[in-house]
Formats: sequence, C-alpha cells, structure tokens
Amino acid sequence: MTQARLAIRWVVPGCALLLALVVSAPLLAPGYLLLRDAVSTPRSYLSDTALGLGESAPRAVPQDFLIAVVSPVLDGGVLVKILLIAGLFLAGWGAARLADVLVPDAGMAGQLVATTLAVWNPYVAERLLQGHWSLLCGYGALPWVAAAVIRLRGEQSLPSWARWAAVVFWIALAGLTPTGLLLAAGVALACVAVPGDGVSRLRCATGVLITAVLAASPWLTASALGDALDSSPSSGVVAFAARAEPGLGTLGSLAGLGGIWNAEAVPPSRTTLLALLATAVLLAVVAVGLPTVVRRRSAVPLLVLAAVGVLLPAAVATGPGLAVLRALVEAAPGVGVLRDGQKWVALAMPGYAVAGAAAVVTLRHRFRPPITALVCVVAVIAVLPDLAFGVWGKVTSVRYPPGWSAVAGIVNATPADVAALPADSMRQFPWSGPVPVLDPLPRWVRAEVLATGDLTISGQSVPGEGGHARDVQRMLLAGAAPDALAGAGVGWVVVESGSAGTLGDAQRTLQGLPVAYRDADLTLYRVGGSSQAAPQGKRAVAIATHAGWLVLQAVAGIAALAGRRWRARFAQTDKPPQKFE
Repeated sequence: MTQARLAIRWVVPGCALLLALVVSAPLLAPGYLLLRDAVSTPRSYLSDTALGLGESAPRAVPQDFLIAVVSPVLDGGVLVKILLIAGLFLAGWGAARLADVLVPDAGMAGQLVATTLAVWNPYVAERLLQGHWSLLCGYGALPWVAAAVIRLRGEQSLPSWARWAAVVFWIALAGLTPTGLLLAAGVALACVAVPGDGVSRLRCATGVLITAVLAASPWLTASALGDALDSSPSSGVVAFAARAEPGLGTLGSLAGLGGIWNAEAVPPSRTTLLALLATAVLLAVVAVGLPTVVRRRSAVPLLVLAAVGVLLPAAVATGPGLAVLRALVEAAPGVGVLRDGQKWVALAMPGYAVAGAAAVVTLRHRFRPPITALVCVVAVIAVLPDLAFGVWGKVTSVRYPPGWSAVAGIVNATPADVAALPADSMRQFPWSGPVPVLDPLPRWVRAEVLATGDLTISGQSVPGEGGHARDVQRMLLAGAAPDALAGAGVGWVVVESGSAGTLGDAQRTLQGLPVAYRDADLTLYRVGGSSQAAPQGKRAVAIATHAGWLVLQAVAGIAALAGRRWRARFAQTDKPPQKFE
C-alpha cells in the first residue's frame, strides 16, 4: 500500500471522527441525553412498550430492545451517546468511502469534502435538536449501504457471500429504527440500478427486499401482534409537514437539507437570512461537482434519489400533497410513519456527498484539489457555525436527581401500571434545561407507564394512540375515587414536580392514596391495582424477532469482516484474487 493510500486510510476517518466529536462535544461530559424525543436512563427493561406491544405504535423498536439488553452491562446513557457519536462518525467516513468508489480520481481532497457535507449540515443539526439520535444512526449507515450495493453489482474481487454480508449488515444496522430501515432500503434499491457485471439487478433487488423484511421483523411483528395501529394519526399530518425557513420556500429549505417541522428544533443561524446563504453555499458545492458526477453512470441513481428525496417531501407539504397523505394515513394507519416529511431528505445525503467530492475533479484544471477541498470545507462549516459543540450547547449531558432512582427501585420491586402527572407527554424540569423532553419515567421502570402520546405542536393538539392511558388520565383529572383507579389496573401514581402541565382535580384522588416516596422532585403514591401485561406468547414472539435482528447483524458483520481479511491476505501475497462471478 502506498504512503498516499495509507494517509487516506487514516486521515479521512480521523477527520470524520473529529467532526463527530466537535458536534457532540458536550455529551462527553458525565450525564444523560435528555432533549425532546431523546431520553436516556441508566437502565432500561424489556417492558411491553420496549417490545412494541404497548398502546403506542412501535416507533422505538428495536432500539428500546437493544438498550434494554445492553444496559445491564453498559450504562444506558453511555450507550446512547456512543451510538449517536458512532452514527455521525459513520456518516462522514461512509460518505468518503462512497466517494472513493464512485469518483476515485477525487482522491483524499474529494473525500474530505464528502465527509464534511455528510456530517456538517442542517439535517444533522435539526435532528440532533429534535432528539432523534437513533435516526442519525440510520443516517450514518446510508453511504455504507450505497457502497455495499454498488460493490455487489460491480466488484468481483470478493466472493459474493462477503459482498452480500456487507449489504445485509448495513441495512440491518440502519434498522435500529423503522425510518432508518426504510431510508436504507430506498438507498439500496436505487443503487441496484447501477451498471455492473456482478450480481444481477433482479437478484440484487430481491436480496435487498428480503433483507429489509428480515430487518423490519421486530416492528412488523409488533404491529401485527398489537393494536396500536388501529387508531389513525391523520390529525398530525399538517403539523409534521416540512417547513419553510427564512428567505427560502419549503423546496429551498429541503434542498438545503433543512426544513424540519418543529421551528424550535433548529440552530439559531437557520432562523435568520443566514439560512439562505447556507443553502446557497451547500448547493453551490454540490452543483460544481455535478458536471463530473453525471458522467459517472454508477453515480446517476444516487443523484436521482437525491432529487426524489427533496422534491417528494416538498410536494407532500403542499395542500394537495397533504390531502393525499391524510387519505393514505386514514386508510392505512401504518403509513403514519411518512408524516414527518423532512426526515426523508436524508435520501439526498449520499448523492450530495458524491457530488461534493466531484467538485475537486471539476475544478482541478483551475485549482489544486487541496485548495478546492479547503475552500469547500471551510465554506460549509462557516455558514453553519452553530452546529459545533452540541448546537452551541443545546445538546448537553444532564444529571437526574436522586429521587428518580429511588422511585424506580420501589416500582420495580412491585411492578404494576404507573400513571404519571402532570397530564402531558412532554416534561420541562428545572434540572434538565429549558427544552422540553419526553417523560423519562417509562424508561426508568420495568412496569408500563400509561402515556397517551398526545402532543401539542404550535398550539395544535395531535392525539396519540394511548386509549387506556387517556381513560386513566381522565379519571385522575376528574378526581376519581382511588378504588376506581385500582379497578382500572393502576398500581402506582407518580407526580413529577416542577414540570408544567394539567393536574385538574387529581388532588382529590391523591389525598386518598398512601405515599410511598416523596421529595422535592417526585411523589410516588401506591394505588394497589393489578395490571395486565401482554400475553407471554406475544412477548416470546416479539423477543424472538428482536433477537433475530441482532443475530442477523452479528452474523453478517462477522462474514463481512472475514471477506475483508480474505482480500487482505491475497493483497499481501501479491496474487490476484479469484473471480467469483
């Protein structure tokens, strides 16, 4: 291996890791990630909700299963931070590897541009602020999925089983969330169209679909066994539509990889006309590389996918598009996963990264590649300066007050359904910062915490799927008798002090209940009701499918590494590897 190749081998992943650490720096401090949808706790459990068998749709599987399995060995807060940083690192390094496959003449300079585009963009900033750490893990797998499928179609220096193993591993890894899996499947199917003499398009597409179904088995099984999808979430279609940012229409915001539905989950620079400049810079880097990359037939499918990833969410955000999506969700509630249109813009990242890498090739007759790369990297970072250090300190580590551990210990000793007050799915504690966060209690205890899933977005109420939880909540707010609460299967009531929300006449109910624990942050009341868990048969099936997802990743990962060692052995002996296709 030449010195240049050795430099690329270490410098590029080192740059990707550096960018990931600069973005996530505050999370290196002790504590837990608590920010909007991101909730981490020291320990999680295999509750019905963690297996996707609760009232809410199985949106957090198999991620909750993974944390529940690993957290007895590794603190859950540390695990979440590792996975988040790994997702950002993989996005940068994977983009460079993909650029090396499609525009190898871009060299290390082009790969560094691709790395920067993949890590340093509004999509990463906005999803961080929304707390979508697991989605960013799937995002980080996308360029690896693309490179693996392209190699499957064209490369013959590895046996087909090793190339298939890489495809399976990266798709299954992206399947940490349903959205991540759908994104990975979309990228993989697009790359099936690349030319090549390797595995045929039909076999490749069939294998990708089979892999996607296997990787999706945890949440597909949970959806089939549960009844959460019987209720339609169509009322949230408008609230979750992509949003126009200052100086940009919805299409321009999405083209710049921004436009998340939550106006509060954006870095400060995206709330000013700097968003227009940032989008212009990002698209300029991509546009400079287009004349080169469009001539590479293997790259064209990713460019088409990038256009679809921008245009389709923009179309869905229009009046007719919202009407169509609402009708689809009402007809098939499982389609509700499509409501958050901006998250699908992640499909554009691999194409953008490759085009950015190609910019140094387009301009190499005028400027030296290192100069072009330096200008592109500095420009992309300069127009989004507040992504650094946890989006200027907004993504940080926080510490739980000691009462949370005490309450969890009492409830875990006698598990039974828990009702939580105030009546709101989001909390805003003085100790966790100014940003609201999902109630952490469900991930602290092995019992089921009754959560309605209702959200308030820009003054609009978006109901969740928790029907039983909503009935119990109404009883509490109406001041029902403790016996009625116990009859509904409630074993405990927890009042989380210091967070805004409705308490109604719940004090009348609480006065008749014995206090099991009280401090300045939490009060735990014993109700004594007996709750019903999901049938053991359903739990066994759900656990088996989750375990199958883990085994699929492990086996595919080991096989892919074995294939790499096989190729390295031939490289050391200077003997050409056997052609396998």
